[in-house]
Amino acid sequence: MSALTDKRIVLGISGGIAAYKSADLVRRLRERGADVRVVMTRGAQEFIRPLTFQALSGNPVHSDLLDPAAEAAMGHIELARWAGLILIAPASAQLLGKLAAGLADDLLTTLCLASQAPLAVAPAMNQVMWHHDATTANVDRLRSRATHIWGPAAGSQACGEIGPGRMLEPDELVRRVERLFGNRQLLASRRVVVTAGPTREALDPVRYISNRSSGKMGFALAAAAQRAGAEVTLIAGPVALATPTGVKRIDVTNALEMRDAAEEAADACDIFIAAAAVADFRPAQVAEQKIKKSDSRDEDRLTLVKNPDIVAAIAARRKLRPFTVGFAAETEKLLEHARGKLQRKGLDLIVANDVSAADGGFDSDRNSVTVIDANGCETLPSALKTELADRLITVIASRAVQE
Repeated sequence: MSALTDKRIVLGISGGIAAYKSADLVRRLRERGADVRVVMTRGAQEFIRPLTFQALSGNPVHSDLLDPAAEAAMGHIELARWAGLILIAPASAQLLGKLAAGLADDLLTTLCLASQAPLAVAPAMNQVMWHHDATTANVDRLRSRATHIWGPAAGSQACGEIGPGRMLEPDELVRRVERLFGNRQLLASRRVVVTAGPTREALDPVRYISNRSSGKMGFALAAAAQRAGAEVTLIAGPVALATPTGVKRIDVTNALEMRDAAEEAADACDIFIAAAAVADFRPAQVAEQKIKKSDSRDEDRLTLVKNPDIVAAIAARRKLRPFTVGFAAETEKLLEHARGKLQRKGLDLIVANDVSAADGGFDSDRNSVTVIDANGCETLPSALKTELADRLITVIASRAVQE
């Protein structure tokens, strides 16, 4: 049986020359057993007619938000509830901007706001438009909401230019849809706790010690675990990221708060993923008032005490011990230091990454990691953190389910 058998897919098509590829995409999805409902924007209908998609999908094509006939059959809210996935291919620069802004001025954008189904977009546009700061900001905002950004590919374009902006080919999009649906059962009925972001250790009411962690990897892992069917609790340090859909979020500030939240959440979880960059030390004393700079002293001393090792404490449990995953953010001797942490902390698995690398680490949208356990290691090549998270959840699930 195909991974797409009886899967319900809303295929959105926006205006662009790449819309001709969407006909082949519908055919391939149907061949694998998917039930496809097509929604077209007005711009899309200028490039290819709805009758083509009606014939290929076997279903009426939807285009108007306020179509009385359509509302009498499968209204836009029912269509939003029906969808197991919304895939927009091609996704124009205009449509990406609408989605990022949360607009709902036509049927397709309204469906995206009204549905809890995963959303994937396959961008297609001129390469200059793809590189524009506005498009980059829109894509970043969509990624922060756990939208799958599939593509674009690079190559020659209809306008005669060469560069990134081509919609991915239908066979590649089908593979990604299959992988997405296949992953949705990996952690069915499992409870997962993820820690993410930095902690802030107060010096006084206005100053603190912290680190550069953005929380992006942890949030991506929480979203990926939820897509894999898990019940997910995300314990987040102070970050400016949106809560992934379907994830329970607990906000904390410092290491002690994160420890307390983690200990409580770990009592009822199957997998504990410690992606947070918890401060190793905190000030021994916190000043009640802002510390003033003294004109009589050129230096001052700060006494620090160790923070609790949260992931080691979870791994050391004898009762209610979950499968425990740690992270090793290193700047040198990556594998050596990561293996040491794996053994010293009693972890089941550790994810090692070089935070000094130019194409990964803190603040970056990309990362490359090495997964290490008692049986060896596996390197996952550089990818967007959202995509890497899905691969990591697949690896973690394969190990945890064997426990």
